[in-house]
Amino acid sequence: MKYAVVIPDGAADWPLEDRGGKTCFELARKPNMDAMAREGRVGLASTVPEGMEPSSACACMSIMGYDPAVYFTGRGPIEAKSLGLQLEENEVAFRCNFVTIEAGKMRSFNAGHISDAESHPIIETLNAELGNEQIRFRPGVGYRHILTIKNGLDCLGAECTPPHDISDQPVAGKLPTGSGSELLLELMEKSKAVLENHLVNAERRNAGKLPASTIWLFWGGKGITDFPSFSERFGLKASMTSGVGLLEGLASLTGMTVLKIAGVTDNIDNDYTAQGEGTLKALEDHDLVFAHIEAPDESGHEALTDEKIKSIEQIDKLIISQLRTRDDLRVLVMPDHPTPIKIRTHVREPVPFVLWGPGFEGNGAQSFSENSGKATGLFIEHGHDLIGMMTQTK
Repeated sequence: MKYAVVIPDGAADWPLEDRGGKTCFELARKPNMDAMAREGRVGLASTVPEGMEPSSACACMSIMGYDPAVYFTGRGPIEAKSLGLQLEENEVAFRCNFVTIEAGKMRSFNAGHISDAESHPIIETLNAELGNEQIRFRPGVGYRHILTIKNGLDCLGAECTPPHDISDQPVAGKLPTGSGSELLLELMEKSKAVLENHLVNAERRNAGKLPASTIWLFWGGKGITDFPSFSERFGLKASMTSGVGLLEGLASLTGMTVLKIAGVTDNIDNDYTAQGEGTLKALEDHDLVFAHIEAPDESGHEALTDEKIKSIEQIDKLIISQLRTRDDLRVLVMPDHPTPIKIRTHVREPVPFVLWGPGFEGNGAQSFSENSGKATGLFIEHGHDLIGMMTQTK
């Protein structure tokens, strides 16, 4: 038996008042997911333990079969892992976004989706101007980067707010606060002058694009140790395809193969066909493949309803359709968390799932959505149990 897990990041939503009270899943044309729902087992699952942040780090870790309450120690170090960084003792890693702040408000949490070609030279300049033996800026993907601080454990006491939580809101009162925040605030403030006069930003302004006006630091953590491999836990050889460093970091931590598929990105321009083909190809020499698609989450954060619906439709048409051609394949489809259009950030609420393939039979659902999952009455309290349910069912 082969297995595939499809994670349409942030695709779950609340009913949209301006769309007849329907969610994006209910509005999307998705004949393949709906067929899976009729043929497979549908329900709701909780992916984020009570009291923990409703981030993709916790939620995707749960979908991958790991209890965040046991294994999660911070997101920064996970993304650092995807860059091949091995944190030293007492060294910490923070997520470092390029953002655009205008008139005191968070205009863009991703600096207008700044590209690698634009952001990496800025990272080089930040290292030249602000970096030293203790502080290093590490280039990531697009607007997402990493700051490492040696002997920086004190900084982990700071309370930080993710920038996507305050889109179009004042940043006052949302900057890092508390014990250990002084260095973070200093670096964020100093970055403004570095970025203001950078050639990349001059070119972006001339092109009518948003500039990267400052860095934003959050999601700090220390190095991760004693993380059991996926093969040890489930006896399966697994791989991951994703356009974001977080998932690649989680894959590296768990000993999975990180698939590099040309065209896989972190937004609506993702090559869904290539990702679906790459998933099937990886199944030739892997038992299980995780296919993570970031586009719905990005659209949710930017309140782009039509784009979020379109991304769900593309996942259905170009990825799910390919998986349904296999009769020796079990599939789990589920978002990691909701990213409601109304509030443009993550919430800790159950998400719909479907288990489909040999060994699974329909349990009354006629479509795949939040409401259909609730209507079946099947609720999985611990999302990390679903991998076991998929692989152990006879």
